[in-house]
This record gives sequence, C-alpha cells and structure tokens, in this order.
Amino acid sequence: MASALMDQLLADIKEAMKSQQSETVMALRTLHAAVKDQTVNAGVEITDEAVVAVVTKALKQRADSIEQFSAAGRQDLVVKEQYQVNLYRKYQPKQLDRAEIEVLVRQCIAESGAASKKEMGKVMQLLMPKTKGCADGKLVNQVVLSLLP
Repeated sequence: MASALMDQLLADIKEAMKSQQSETVMALRTLHAAVKDQTVNAGVEITDEAVVAVVTKALKQRADSIEQFSAAGRQDLVVKEQYQVNLYRKYQPKQLDRAEIEVLVRQCIAESGAASKKEMGKVMQLLMPKTKGCADGKLVNQVVLSLLP
C-alpha cells in the first residue's frame, strides 16, 4: 500500500529543490530520512499511519527544542525550529481542539464507567486510539484529569 503522505512529501521536496529553497529542502529531507528509517530500514511498509507517527514524533522533538532554546535565549534557533514545525504540520491530520477532545473524553468516561481519577487508566485506554496523531497527549491528559471527579 502506497502512502499518499509520503508521495506528497517527495513532491514537496522536488518543488523546494526547483525553487531553490535550501532550508525547506533540508527540513523536508530530514523528515523523509526519519520516515525511511522507521519504515523501510526497519522492514516495515510505508503507510500514512507510519508517516503520521514519525511526523508526530518530529513535532514533539521540535517543540521540546523550542522550549529549551527559548530558555537559553537563542531566538535564532527558535525561529529555525518553528519554521520546521510549520512545514511538518502539513503532513499531520487535522488536530482536535479542546472542545472536541472533551466530547471524546466524556464518551470514554461513560463507556468505561470511570468514577474517579484512580480509574483514569481505563479512560485513557479507550481514548488514546481515538486521538492518536490528532491531539497532543498532554492536552488529552489535562482534559481527562479536569473531567474526572
């Protein structure tokens, strides 16, 4: 099964090369290499799910880097990392907002019958497959904690 996201990534690399956008080419090639490392080199087929997983991981790494560079006063590196984040978001599914996550959390709480924060694991077990790649795990965790008594 071919990956439409991988095809899009390769097309974007070619387009960036044609328009001589060296920073974009470098960022997209880095993402492409990470996808290939996690799929082809690991003996796994390239699927959209695999690409989304790599993109999610890359975005999380960039967010951590931005936080550290900001704390160190390295605004030049923050700008570079933020540029990559903006590029990589194109290959990620639409992100759920807090209200959409709350709806899912309420459904999972009702489905699991969780009555307290001690039963958070039951809710998360049902919820994470529904939000994987579509929502930040920290935000999901905060919503679950806020809705459980």
